Amino acid sequence: MSLSIALQTATSGLMAAQTGLRTVSDNISNVNTPGYVRKAVNQQQLTVGGMGQGVQVTGVERVTDQYLQLASLTAGADSNRWAAYSQYLDNAQGLFGDPSSSTYFFGRLDKAYTAAAAAANDPANSLLRGQVISTVQDFLTEADRINTQVDQLGQTIDTRISSDINTANNLLQQISKLNADISRAKLVQADASGAENIQSQLLDQLSGLIGIKVAQRPGGGVDVRSPEGVLLAGDTAVTLSYNKTASTPGYVTATGGSVSSTVQPITMSSGEMRGLMEMRDQKLPGISDQLGEFVTRAVNQLNAAHNASAAVPPLTTLTGRDTGLDLPTALNGFTGASTIAITDSAGVVQHTYAIDFTAQTISVDGGAPGATSPATFLADLNAAMGANGTATYVNNKLSISATGTNGVAIDEGTSSKTGRGFSAFFGLNDLVRASGFTTYETGLSAADAHGFTAGQTITFRLSQADGKPIRDITVTMPALTQMSDLLNTLNSTTTGVGLYGQFSLDANGVMSFAANQPLNAGLSVVQDGTSRGAGGPSFSQLFGIGVVERSARASRFDVDSTITANPSLLALAHLDLTVAAGQPALRPGDGQGAVGLAQSGDVTTLFQPAGSLGQLTATVSRYASQFGGALGRDSEAASTAKTSADAIQTEAQNRRSSVESVNLDEELVRLQTYQQAFNASARMIQATKDLFDTLLQMV
Repeated sequence: MSLSIALQTATSGLMAAQTGLRTVSDNISNVNTPGYVRKAVNQQQLTVGGMGQGVQVTGVERVTDQYLQLASLTAGADSNRWAAYSQYLDNAQGLFGDPSSSTYFFGRLDKAYTAAAAAANDPANSLLRGQVISTVQDFLTEADRINTQVDQLGQTIDTRISSDINTANNLLQQISKLNADISRAKLVQADASGAENIQSQLLDQLSGLIGIKVAQRPGGGVDVRSPEGVLLAGDTAVTLSYNKTASTPGYVTATGGSVSSTVQPITMSSGEMRGLMEMRDQKLPGISDQLGEFVTRAVNQLNAAHNASAAVPPLTTLTGRDTGLDLPTALNGFTGASTIAITDSAGVVQHTYAIDFTAQTISVDGGAPGATSPATFLADLNAAMGANGTATYVNNKLSISATGTNGVAIDEGTSSKTGRGFSAFFGLNDLVRASGFTTYETGLSAADAHGFTAGQTITFRLSQADGKPIRDITVTMPALTQMSDLLNTLNSTTTGVGLYGQFSLDANGVMSFAANQPLNAGLSVVQDGTSRGAGGPSFSQLFGIGVVERSARASRFDVDSTITANPSLLALAHLDLTVAAGQPALRPGDGQGAVGLAQSGDVTTLFQPAGSLGQLTATVSRYASQFGGALGRDSEAASTAKTSADAIQTEAQNRRSSVESVNLDEELVRLQTYQQAFNASARMIQATKDLFDTLLQMV
């Protein structure tokens, strides 16, 4: 070996040792720096003509494990998802109050039943009557408060999602810029570890917000993609946008970057935003719907008891609710019999009109029955009542009035449609009134007229579980008139939603949508331009289709304002048609109606699927316990999922840290190794110098 080669060999060793010492020094000085990844020097032997000529430093690299890094990103995304979901679900559950507290929401209805039971013992007591009214109104007001705050919770989530979108866009921009810095450093074999550490921390933050896939670029840096493969950050970054309306699920789109000007919806598979969107689009609407279903059934039973009773003296006019149906359609399907009574102010029956819906007859004062039909019912009833009263049907509301100072009372008898008696179905003597549609048992059958104007349209959106749109479908109301025709149009695979699911109508006229598997698309209403008859309800209002319609139900109820203003109008007596002629059929001391109100919570009723509970036949009181229990179980399940995700994240981070973090003992060993290598190279240089000097002296 020549002296020049020996000098070059020693010099290369000296340079390599210096690089190693600088690397170890960086590692030791950053031992407590969050996000710092230890560095290592890559060296290779230099050979010329098969002979070794020293060492070459090929680069300084971060010591990472790509698998552990990706596992850590995935675990962090899941942890943040469940943390956000659990947080807001816990907030939603807290709106219902502490089950051990006297202010617990589900206990307020029990107070109304208790007040009604007390009024049954002294029906004439105005204080007890007022207590019944106030406790029922308190229950309804509390339901409205909870529903309003659930809605406000959704608005808070929208704000947080928008903030997360801004943060994610900023992170994507920084990651993209760092790609350029890292690539330039790699190109000239410079140390890019500082930029790579910063980029790694940014990726950790980004994965906590949205689910991402990360791949290393050949020239240095990373490509960040959405779960379905849309490039979010590489040479350039996309701009994310959060798209939402009140009636449709929110979703995220990407524009710019590799997708150019195209608006590309992307999948939210995990991360904080997935948890927030899941809460906003699924869980909170489910809670509102379930609250609405509970309050609706509780109100229906209270109203059923009130419609089966009468005030003393009875009201001169009974006015019903908007059924959304024309009268012949509303009457079609009724069975059993009911009796309308006209009484004087003392409660003595003056006239009776017995309606047999099964036989389709009306009998006046026990006389021979006369034929009637749904199409002629209004005219037939008015003819039967003559000068004693009138019946009208305006704006889909039935009204029955007595003449003069007389009053109207109704014995529900055996009449029934969708589980409700004649008076209850039309809401003629409701205790609680609603400002919109709350009961979606329309009573419509496949053979009934659908009533919607041909050519009117409704637009549905089919969406994935994360809100990403699949397709918008506009359905046009058919010229054919029956409900079966409407169902065929809705379920058409060419003009309807048949490729994604099926609408169906049950025996009570409840319309529902069932998604096809395995896609299991969610259905929402984008716009609804339909109406049943002139000024009638839209398709979504009548059948309760869409999140806006169903989520608002719990806020629509109030005690009838005339009863609130005059508690004597509270129907606490029962019409007794078995009394002798000339005797009062309605008595001031009769509390049978109050007993009915008190026991209404124990009447078995059919609850439609809502929230986390499926279709259920139970009493109102039983459903209350099921509802409260479901809230607790869901909150506990979310908390458990968060705990599990946190544990997985901790384990993934620990394993990643064991590879990436600085170990002082190991660094000290490397420090000594590089020091010795440096000294050895320095001594070889000195020895070479001495040889040169000796040779020069010999010349």
